[in-house]
Amino acid sequence: MKAGPAGGLMHVVGAGLAGLAAAVALAAAGREVRLYEASSHAGGRCRSYIDAELGCRIDNGNHLLLSGNRRAFTYLELIGARDTVEGPADAVFAFFDAKTGRRWLVRPNLGRVPWWILSRRRRVPDTRAADYLEALALWRAHPGARVSEVLDKTRPLFARLWQPLAVAALNSGVEEASARLLWRILSETLGRGGAACRPLVPRQGLSETFVDPALDVLRRRGARMQFGVRLRALEFAGDRLSVLRFDSGPVELAADDRVILATPAAVAARLVPGLTVPELYSPIVNAHFRCAAPPTTPAFVGVIGGTAEWIFRKPGVLSVTVSAAGRMVDRAASDLGQFLWRDVAAAYGIRSITAPPARIVKERRATFLASPDQLSRRPAATTRWGNLMLAGDYTDTGLPATIEGAIGSGFTAAQGSVVAGDAGSLPAKLQGAWLRAAIGTRIWREQTPKLQ
Repeated sequence: MKAGPAGGLMHVVGAGLAGLAAAVALAAAGREVRLYEASSHAGGRCRSYIDAELGCRIDNGNHLLLSGNRRAFTYLELIGARDTVEGPADAVFAFFDAKTGRRWLVRPNLGRVPWWILSRRRRVPDTRAADYLEALALWRAHPGARVSEVLDKTRPLFARLWQPLAVAALNSGVEEASARLLWRILSETLGRGGAACRPLVPRQGLSETFVDPALDVLRRRGARMQFGVRLRALEFAGDRLSVLRFDSGPVELAADDRVILATPAAVAARLVPGLTVPELYSPIVNAHFRCAAPPTTPAFVGVIGGTAEWIFRKPGVLSVTVSAAGRMVDRAASDLGQFLWRDVAAAYGIRSITAPPARIVKERRATFLASPDQLSRRPAATTRWGNLMLAGDYTDTGLPATIEGAIGSGFTAAQGSVVAGDAGSLPAKLQGAWLRAAIGTRIWREQTPKLQ
């Protein structure tokens, strides 16, 4: 495949979702792409694999899309995977109180006017419509404010909705999580009505939805991909990046070559001189139980007052996610399995008190801590070297470290790598996605003053 009108190779280092999104976007624009990955597989923290001990295929973690995740769905359209996700026709969220056994559904209406909070059958139990107006305090909050400082922790709405949403979306405890960042999430989801909040999950697995189709598209478009190659150093000449030094050998860059560095934050900080990145991280614990739940049970359940937080029903597997899991990440896997199974069995009405075979997956550095001070350390996608861009959910996307943020960062880096004046070669849907992402990030930055 020949390079685009502006010529030059597009080197993307890192094949997680940010790198894949950047590579797919550039390939869609007709650019010649080179993709490098240190591990033997693509997808990063978003992938599936066969677990030999369980004897089945599992996702390394649990990820939930919402219908309003515009960047993610633009990506799925580009790789032809839009039909690989499924979910209810309406926005429905099932909750279970592990202490009382009480169950309820939160069902926002599809339109932007939130009349659902007027209905007892749709809103959180023991709450009033006026309670939901408290969310506006997040918008008015000081940039340094934490969620627990802004929302009333004594109200049922906090424990039954605001806290589980904050912890799941930000992977940070409410005592540390940025109030303004939670507002950004609410404004892009509940603030846009139930039509933007329909929960969707991969029909098969994360790799089948996000990774394998992207690799197929890149192969068809002539991209060259190398796995098992680790970037050891970057060499610079003036205002340009000149050499990518891999353990397999150097790659010298031509004058019109461009590079997108889509590695984890710590790796980027080691490679790029003077780069400031978030330095505190929050862990996630996932537990995958080989157990088939009845298909009539909810596809996922939010657990209140228990140890598990979100439980997902998948083919032959019940999977648990515990975010901001610092309190349990050091516990033995065998103890965690039995401990978490209690909530799983209760939530899905399973009588067995003995945990089935399980795989415990601990990600100690799953995401950066979404505290105000760590948010101030997020770098922009651009660098002082004209041919080097950054991508990754740790960059300043205005979103937390989610699939939506990672993919958006890849699109932004790809846009920045396209030579000025050549944007007409980009697919129309991609230009729209980039424009929406750029506008959203600009509004976020203008509304969020720098911390003093």
